[in-house]
Amino acid sequence: MATPSPAADSSSSTVQKVKRNLVMRSTWAELNGAMGDLGTYIPIVLSITLAKHLNLGTTLIFTGFYNIVTGAIYGVPMPVQPMKSIAAVALADPTFSVPEIMASGILTGATLLVLGVTGLMQLAYKLIPLCVVRGIQLAQGLSFALTAVKYVRKVQDLPKSTSLEKRHWLGFDGLILATLCVCFIVIINGADEDHGCHRQDPDQEVSRETEVRSKMRKMRRVFFSLPSAFLVFVLGVVLAFVRRPRVMHEFRFGPSSIEVVKMSKHAWRQGFIKGTIPQLPLSILNSVIAVCKLSSDLFPGKDFSVTSLSVTVGLMNLVGGWFGAMPCCHGAGGLAGQYKFGGRSGGCVALLGAAKLVLGFVLGSSLAHFFNQFPVGILGVLLLFAGIELAMASRDMNTKEDSFVMLICTAVSLVGSSAALGFLCGMIVFMLLKLRDWTNGKPLNAIWRHEDPNEQV
Repeated sequence: MATPSPAADSSSSTVQKVKRNLVMRSTWAELNGAMGDLGTYIPIVLSITLAKHLNLGTTLIFTGFYNIVTGAIYGVPMPVQPMKSIAAVALADPTFSVPEIMASGILTGATLLVLGVTGLMQLAYKLIPLCVVRGIQLAQGLSFALTAVKYVRKVQDLPKSTSLEKRHWLGFDGLILATLCVCFIVIINGADEDHGCHRQDPDQEVSRETEVRSKMRKMRRVFFSLPSAFLVFVLGVVLAFVRRPRVMHEFRFGPSSIEVVKMSKHAWRQGFIKGTIPQLPLSILNSVIAVCKLSSDLFPGKDFSVTSLSVTVGLMNLVGGWFGAMPCCHGAGGLAGQYKFGGRSGGCVALLGAAKLVLGFVLGSSLAHFFNQFPVGILGVLLLFAGIELAMASRDMNTKEDSFVMLICTAVSLVGSSAALGFLCGMIVFMLLKLRDWTNGKPLNAIWRHEDPNEQV
């Protein structure tokens, strides 16, 4: 009997790994988790589409493909988000158009790919202390939460990225609606890491003695297993059609034409100076290092490195950037949001990716007319919980010294609106504190050491 070749064994093990990574714990929970990143994705992509004529259909197709591939590779709800710094520059600078956006994304991706392949990203991960990473996560989470509150409280002009007058209490995008959505998600999901249907009551054995209590327990189990984020998003879809029924007639069936973007030398130069340089620190810190740390916290059994994350972000942009797809990266906020709402496997983002592919191929860029009617307050609600979940990752800073560094990093990042500036200040303060410890007789090898705070004495 012939023995299978090593190549066949390797291929078979790869297929089995992909299958395991895409297996969903619960269809409803994973579908609910897929909604956790839309509060970030939709406003940014829609803003660039309306302000800069980004090809929405192409972006949906490529990001949908990225979602499926990353879900199959990592086996966790790894998000695919627009690059926020590049998007901010595009919305603020009238001369920064699609060629500059694509050039900046390609150059950012190429840099991350080089950092990953050469091992420099892994070196950075080892050298950057945990308290500084937590500071970046806390700053990003609070930034998301503050943006979410702004979405809920005030009417938004997304193409100009500005807030207008205060939002009315009533209406299909009013304060009362957003408040009810927040209350609904809090009741269903609470502040726990898992859904209520997984919590066990210590008195359950006693409660089975009566049929009435048994029925009430079943009703509670069904209620707390409702996909809250998915239901809120569906409500937004319904309200978008109610607000403007004629939007149905603006749909154009069929994918948008995918064309190679022509980029001049000027576009490459401006893309690098205005887009790549400010985006790189955010991508390295929040899209690679913070994501890797958060993934190890949420999914201890999954082992993937900053090298693999850096390479996947690089490849995504080196492929899609030439065809007009919005520059993308991973993001700790998206991962936290999808985990908060129930995402536990690669199948979560694979579902989202499949939906993007269908919408991209069937409706293309005409979908922008619909999302322009989607209640921004509901997007704010989804973004709020994603931001809070990301900020809560910093709760493991148990020493006063680590908390001090983390809060310095967070404060500077928020006030200066720059993760790079916050990172720099955090590293300086961290080194000054370690220098003080060294002068007091502590060994040098304690300066950079990733330790579990729970193991500290």
